[in-house]
Amino acid sequence: MELRVEDLAKMIDHTLLRPNATVKDVLKLCDEALKYRFASVCVSPCYVSLAAKALRDSPVRVGTVVGFPLGSSTTQTKVFEASEAVRNGALEIDMVINIGMLKSGDLNYVRKDIEEVVKTVKNLVSNAIVKVIIETGYLTREEKITACKLAVEAGADFVKTSTGFGPKGATVEDVKLMKSVVGDRAGVKAAGGIRTLSQALAMIKAGASRIGTSTAIAIISELEESG
Repeated sequence: MELRVEDLAKMIDHTLLRPNATVKDVLKLCDEALKYRFASVCVSPCYVSLAAKALRDSPVRVGTVVGFPLGSSTTQTKVFEASEAVRNGALEIDMVINIGMLKSGDLNYVRKDIEEVVKTVKNLVSNAIVKVIIETGYLTREEKITACKLAVEAGADFVKTSTGFGPKGATVEDVKLMKSVVGDRAGVKAAGGIRTLSQALAMIKAGASRIGTSTAIAIISELEESG
């Protein structure tokens, strides 16, 4: 797959969600994102304001996580998290689906959970993006399909494979399946365990339009060296 550095960079969410990440680490992440013009940085909620200030007037968007990493917060808690994040400068919200409710068969709960976050975020900033992490490692094939359908019905912009903290990361098979379900109605973000250029390219070929990774610099460097 022929891909220029700048094209790949625009598909990457440069991610730092380690619990021990420091202010210095986040500022370094933002500097790297500015250098390569990544699509966004994805940071923990407490660092959204810091990242927004560092990236002000740049094309790099600030993203954060909601209900992370378990997805089991109440809907109102997720709504509060999302609204606070947007007010602090986030334009991309990666929320975790309520995995337990999905597996319990309470699909109305799951749909409403996503809908409320989407509605809150879009009401605050119309061009904000909501991605729904379905955490594929816990789901059967049918549950993955259902989760993607619910996310689209609820108005999400993307479905995302994994948190990176669950039992399994992104796989080509899951990305293909998710893309087949959402079609052109939503994007697919592959995240979790993507550490090399070949992995990133395989996910894109399978249908991912965003890649979430904490090793973006290594991936971009690999592409630069190959060119």
